[in-house]
Amino acid sequence: MSNIDLPSPPASSAARSMAASISTSVRVNDSAVTVVHDCRMTLLDLLRDELTLTGTKKGCDHGQCGACTVLIDGQRVLSCLTLAATVAGRSVQTIEGIGDPDHPHPLQAAFIEHDAFQCGFCTPGQIMSAIALLGQRRPLTKEMIKEQMSGNLCRCGAYNNIVDAILKVAQNASVPIPSR
Repeated sequence: MSNIDLPSPPASSAARSMAASISTSVRVNDSAVTVVHDCRMTLLDLLRDELTLTGTKKGCDHGQCGACTVLIDGQRVLSCLTLAATVAGRSVQTIEGIGDPDHPHPLQAAFIEHDAFQCGFCTPGQIMSAIALLGQRRPLTKEMIKEQMSGNLCRCGAYNNIVDAILKVAQNASVPIPSR
């Protein structure tokens, strides 16, 4: 058996934190922010750890569950797969930016009305994906909604209620949708 020389790990956490820091300016929920962060940081971690916007959830951290869905310039994006530096100069919208308890977004109200959540973990990603879907401004059927929402997993199995909530809102033409 031959010996292979492998590089030794850094001596301390200080050595690991030597990664380049960069400054990113972005609009988040209609507020201009500039954040200095590790160049390897994902948008998800920037939102949650640096901006304390914890509504966007870290589910699988591999882009397979949809819990981390946000809108960038009106398009749905998996924030766990998006480097924070790539959103410089763009507009990011999270679940915190679409409504509040006194004035919920129509999708939030429809999710409550149709009991479209159980544990609620996937709900922010589901709602953000549904907003982008509604932003396509085309007639929707239950089958189309199921297909378009297939990237968002619900471990509790509230899919039929989620589809019903989206369909109800889709039938109301006055729903606010993101600008592109």
